[in-house]
Amino acid sequence: MSDSYYEFGTAAERWERAGFFFDAKEYGTAARILGGLVAEVPEQVAPRLLLARAYYHSASLGRAETELRAVLERDPVEHYARLMLGRTLERQGRQAEADTQLRLAAALSGDLGPA
Repeated sequence: MSDSYYEFGTAAERWERAGFFFDAKEYGTAARILGGLVAEVPEQVAPRLLLARAYYHSASLGRAETELRAVLERDPVEHYARLMLGRTLERQGRQAEADTQLRLAAALSGDLGPA
């Protein structure tokens, strides 16, 4: 059965649909919907961030990293993207790079650790 019909509708309808699939842990389907949406509205951070999360949860770590870096190019102070990038790098065994991103995420969120 083809699932290409998921990609039809307005951007708002596809965004909502992608969220439903993500919430249902259907990360691959959510990523397919979000990929088209991101191509359509590349300036929007939220769809790209959800796409990165879908890739992360489906263990497509290289793709997740690419999307997270794109988010951070557009919004360098997006602390959740920094946190996700740190976690993605950790899962790839790149701890030194991960530590840098995780420290930045903590600083951006105001979580500076124990006083």
